[in-house]
Amino acid sequence: MRDTAVLLMDCPDRKGLVARVSGLLYEWGANILHADQHQDHDLGLFFMRVEWALNGDNSGAEGSQRFDLAGFEKAFAPLAAELDMHWKLSASAQRPRVALFCSQYLHCMADLLHRWRSGELDCEIPVIVSNHREVENLAAFYGIPFEHVSVTAATRAEAEARQLALLAQHKVDLVVLARYMQILTPGFVARYPAAIINVHHSFLPAFTGARPYHAAHARGVKLIGATSHYVTEVLDDGPIIEQDVARISHRDQVEDLVARGRDLERLVLSRAVRWHLDRRILCYGNKTVVFD
Repeated sequence: MRDTAVLLMDCPDRKGLVARVSGLLYEWGANILHADQHQDHDLGLFFMRVEWALNGDNSGAEGSQRFDLAGFEKAFAPLAAELDMHWKLSASAQRPRVALFCSQYLHCMADLLHRWRSGELDCEIPVIVSNHREVENLAAFYGIPFEHVSVTAATRAEAEARQLALLAQHKVDLVVLARYMQILTPGFVARYPAAIINVHHSFLPAFTGARPYHAAHARGVKLIGATSHYVTEVLDDGPIIEQDVARISHRDQVEDLVARGRDLERLVLSRAVRWHLDRRILCYGNKTVVFD
């Protein structure tokens, strides 16, 4: 397990920002492992991600001095205020707690659970929630509690209240919709800003809605895609995290598009979840910066 800290920040762009931040880290004895930055010249904004070792030289050798993260946080706050900065400081040892939601399609769920078990996704998964029971055996195989919450138009408010109670009970930090075929209400989304990741089976903003592969086939497109994005109040319109495409031809039928698309869905969702867990994403407006 990594023993590092990550600082994510954005602020109005100006000269000397990198020097100010890296200089303070140097004063505190930080061993910087990764640093990346981005400027949005049109909006005049600056974005930065810095990751550094918490155990001195990052080797864990006896006698190495551990980085004082709490002390640095107090020292950084005045600088952040001076620079009108939005910022978040976290330690890799604080493993996010992730709830997985799905309906009847299990390919994304199975892929995420395999990657989690193999150590690719550094998180805890305390609960799996579904409005169907197809995933129950898969949850049992991985030893994760399963909650069946049926959803209808008449019971949506009651169902969401139960789901939110489950998320609070399990202290969930991130919700992943692994082909969860229900629309979340604005009240639900507001409880987890930039902390609900969805996968949509098209290359957004093309072909929004419930049947994008059918729409793509009817339109005769030559590329199909999949998109992972943060969920907002507007359906399929949240900040895009990752996308991928596959080439198709006139010979492909809807069933072929669905089969090809499943691989894309697995890839873009797992990448988005991993980057979120690694604290590599910053949202601004309706866009994201995904740091290397």
